[in-house]
Amino acid sequence: MREDVNPLPPIESERLKIRKPKRVAAGIPGVAKSFAIGLAEAGISRTLRTMRTVNRFDGYDCPGCAWPDPDHHRSGFEFCENGAKAFATEATKKRLTPEILSAKSVQEWSKMSDMELDKLGRLTEPMVLRENSNHYERIGWKDAFGMISETVGALENPNQAVLYTSGRASNEAAFLWGTLARQIGTNNLPDCSNMCHESSGVALTQSIGIGKGTVKLECFDHADLVLIIGQNPGTNHPRMLSALAQTKRNGGSVISINPLMETGLNRFKHPQEVIRLIGKGTPIADAHYPVRIGGDQALLQGISKVILEEGNLDWKFIDQHVQGFEDWKRNTESLNWDSIVNQSGIEQQRIIELGQAVSKSKNLIICWAMGITQHENAVATIQEASNILLAGGHFGRPGAGACPVRGHSNVQGDRTVGINHHPSESFLAACEQNTGVLMPRESGYDTVGFVHAARQNSVKLFMALGGNILSAMSDTEVVAQGLRNVELTVQISTKLNRSHLVTGKQALILPCLGRTEIDPAGFVTVENSMGVVHSSTGKLPPASEFLRSEPSIVSGIGEACFGDSPFSWPKYGSSHDETRELIESILPGFTDYNKRVRQKGGFYLPNGPRDGPTWNTPSGKATMYVHRFPERAISEDRFILMTIRSHDQYNTTIYGMDDRYRGVFNARRVVMMNPEDMRNLGIHPSDYIDLTSHFNDRTIDSPKWKVVPYEIPRGNLAAYFPEANVLIPLESVAKGSNTPTSKWVEVSVTLRKH
Repeated sequence: MREDVNPLPPIESERLKIRKPKRVAAGIPGVAKSFAIGLAEAGISRTLRTMRTVNRFDGYDCPGCAWPDPDHHRSGFEFCENGAKAFATEATKKRLTPEILSAKSVQEWSKMSDMELDKLGRLTEPMVLRENSNHYERIGWKDAFGMISETVGALENPNQAVLYTSGRASNEAAFLWGTLARQIGTNNLPDCSNMCHESSGVALTQSIGIGKGTVKLECFDHADLVLIIGQNPGTNHPRMLSALAQTKRNGGSVISINPLMETGLNRFKHPQEVIRLIGKGTPIADAHYPVRIGGDQALLQGISKVILEEGNLDWKFIDQHVQGFEDWKRNTESLNWDSIVNQSGIEQQRIIELGQAVSKSKNLIICWAMGITQHENAVATIQEASNILLAGGHFGRPGAGACPVRGHSNVQGDRTVGINHHPSESFLAACEQNTGVLMPRESGYDTVGFVHAARQNSVKLFMALGGNILSAMSDTEVVAQGLRNVELTVQISTKLNRSHLVTGKQALILPCLGRTEIDPAGFVTVENSMGVVHSSTGKLPPASEFLRSEPSIVSGIGEACFGDSPFSWPKYGSSHDETRELIESILPGFTDYNKRVRQKGGFYLPNGPRDGPTWNTPSGKATMYVHRFPERAISEDRFILMTIRSHDQYNTTIYGMDDRYRGVFNARRVVMMNPEDMRNLGIHPSDYIDLTSHFNDRTIDSPKWKVVPYEIPRGNLAAYFPEANVLIPLESVAKGSNTPTSKWVEVSVTLRKH
C-alpha cells in the first residue's frame, strides 16, 4: 500500500528571514523577476518567444489565471510576473525522463519539497506504478489505455469511477472528459471549482440566475466605486491591478476589505508604463478595512443597513426586477450595530462611511475571491453582496456588477461545457440527442464527496485531468488515505507532483502537451472570468515526441473503453473543430463557434444580468435573500487561521521560497500573527509553535511552524496553502456549496521548546 510515502512536504530547515512588507507592487523588481525565471528555466530564445506570444490574439492563453485580456488592443507584453513564472516553468528545458523517474522510489521522491518536484522538469513518456512496486516504469500509450479499459470493465457499478478536472483543461478537453464520464455511466465529475468558487456559482445562480460574474473588463473604466473583498490581486491576479489603476485615474474609488493589507492594493507600478515604472506608482486603495476572518457577512449587512437608512436606492429597478426586497429590508433594519461591529471587527463610524459611499455610487462593482468563498457562511456572504448590488440597480449597465475573480485559467469554461457533478436535465438531454450516449441522471461526487467515498472503498478508478488533488484538498492525510484505497489512479499531467506519489494500488502518469506547445489538432479554446471564449494556440515544439494533447488522451481512453460505440472518439481526438461543432449543437450561446472563436479576441457568451438585465430564475426576477446574522465565537485561548498563497506560487505549484510583497524569505512553513498576540503569548519572531485545529470532537496536530509578526487582526492567523491544508477538517464545509472552509480554521497555539 506504500503507506510510508509522505503526503506532506518535508519540514523546512531554519532559513527564515523577515523583512518589512513591500509598499509597491510590480515595478522594476517584477520585470526583473519575470525575465530571471524565464532565463533560468527556458533560456533566452524560448523565454522571448513565449513572452511575445502569450495572451496575444494569435497566441496561447496564459495558464496563470483567468483574468481577461483587453478586447481590442493587446500590448507587446500582455502578462504579469506570476504569469511569466507559469509559462516559463512549462517551457523549461528540463526533462523528467523515464530513466530519471524510475531511478528513485516514490518514497524517496516524496522526501523532496513541492518546489523541488516541480523543478525536475517536464514528463516525457507514459509511466506506470504497478501494485507491488515502489518504482515507476515506462509503459506505452496503448497498454496504458488498456489498463484503464480493463478497470472500467471490472467496475461493479459506474459510480465507482471518478473523473477529476483541473481548471487548466481546455473547453475541448473538458467537454470530452465529461462525455467520457457519462459514457462510463457516472456524473462523478469533481473539479477544482469545488474547492474555490463553488460558493459563488451556487449563490449567484440562486440570486441572479447565472453562476458567473456580470462585468466586462471595460467596466472598470466606468466604475465610480470598486469593492475588493477577500482578494489579493497583486499576487493572484496581478493584471487586475492595471484595471484598478485605470478606475483610479478616471476618478473612481477602490476600497480594500481583507484581514491583510496586501501590497498590490497599496501602490502599483505598471511594468509597461515607463514613467509610472520609475515613479511612485499609482495609489490603488483609497481605504482599507481590516475585517476579521469570517466577518465579511456582518460587514456587508452593516453596509446594507446604512444604504437603507440613506434611502438612495434604485426603486424603479427594484420594483421591476427584484423579489424579496421587503423581507430583506425588515431583516436588515433589525440588525444590531454592536453585533455588526463585534463580528466584523470594524468600527461603526467606518462602516457608516463605507455604506454612505456605496449608497452614493452610480456604478458599483463588487469583486471577491476565496477570502469569502471558503467559509461556512460563504453562500450567504456572497448573496449579501448581491443584495447590495440589486438594491442599487447595479446590473445591466457599463461600470457595475458582480465580479467573482476566478483563479484557474479555464475553470469557468470547464463548468460551462459540462464539468458538473449535478448537471441540468436540459444539458443532459441535448448531450444524449447529439452524442448518442445514454446520459446518467444521478448527481455525482464533488471533491469532498469523492474523498468520503474513497475512504469507504467505494471508488475503484480515479482519473485526474491535470491538477494535484492531494495537495489542493483540505485534510491532506485523510485525502491520502482515500487515494490509497483506489484500485487505479490516473494523472494526466505535464510535471510531477505529490499526487503522483500518493496513489492507488496501481497508478498511471499520462504526459500531455502544455499550453505553450504546438498541438497537431489545432488550437483549443478557453473562457475567462468575464465570459469571453477565445482561442489558445501553442507555439513551441512539444517537450517530447511521446506527448499527446489532453483531448487526444481523453479520446484514446474513450476509444479503448468504448471502441464499438456509435460515438466516434478518434474523430474528436484528431480535430478540435469537430469537438467545437459538437459543443455548438448542445450548448446555447455557442452558435458559429468555430467561426466566431477565430475572430480576434473571441466572443462573449450570453449573460442575462449583464446584457438585459434578464434573470434565468423560476420567478423571472432576481432574488434578495435573507440570512441570519453570523454570530460565531471561539474560546479566548484559540485563534482563527486562514490559508493564503505566497507571491512565489500558483495554486499548489511552488516557484520559489520567497513572499517578496509580505517580507517573508527562504521559508513557507510560517504563521503570520498580530504582534500584540505574540507579546501576550511570549512569542518572538521566528519562534517555533505547534498548531492544533479543532472541529467538533476532532483535533489535528501540525508541528513546527515559525512565527512572523504581521499586521493582521488580533485573534487571526494566516499560513500558506498547501502546507496548512492538513489542518482543515474534511467535514468542515460551506453550507450549500460543500466547499472546504480553508479561510476559517479554529486552532490552538503551543509555543515549542527549542
